[in-house]
Amino acid sequence: MGNVGLLFVGAVLFINGLLLLGKVDAKAGAVFNLFIGALQVLTPTYLIFTAGDDPMKILAASGIYLFGFTYLYVGIGLLAGLDSTGVGYYSLFVAVSALGYAFVNFRLLKDQAFGVIWLYWAFLWFLFFLLLGLKMDALREYTGWVTAIQGWVTGVIPAGLLLSGYWKHPTEIAIALAVFGVVVFAALWPLTRSSRQPTRATPGAEA
Repeated sequence: MGNVGLLFVGAVLFINGLLLLGKVDAKAGAVFNLFIGALQVLTPTYLIFTAGDDPMKILAASGIYLFGFTYLYVGIGLLAGLDSTGVGYYSLFVAVSALGYAFVNFRLLKDQAFGVIWLYWAFLWFLFFLLLGLKMDALREYTGWVTAIQGWVTGVIPAGLLLSGYWKHPTEIAIALAVFGVVVFAALWPLTRSSRQPTRATPGAEA
């Protein structure tokens, strides 16, 4: 069930990346955020209730709420025209929490690949904090591209491999993800610099 949710996390990140890049209407994106936000709150609730008091299963499911509340917050904010500061500072909370979940995956769950994926998410949500909380709108295009790419790399592709039984060699996957992230996101930085102009951030337009 969690893998199905991961698939749609990838979908909403892709949509929100396009939203930041000006390719998707804010209200249209808001509706999809509400759909996925609801899914990402119901999914961990079900997983926790059926975990049989297994602390590792509960711990693994608990992180999904970080995403569910993000998408609900974004969807409501876009529809209501709210200022983005609240979502921005909540994103800082998510970014710091994601570092903790990365540690949990590396050390307790022994899942190196998802340890790296949590580091991806920590980086992404920190960008949301800078863009929406601190109003650093010069990062909008860079953040949009990072968001859209992460939708596929941390959501759609891993979910597809897990659901089809092809998620194998997690250590090698972790190394590949780490190299890909450093190379691609570093390369995007200079490529998006030329279009960075200081403009007002769109309220709530993020992951």
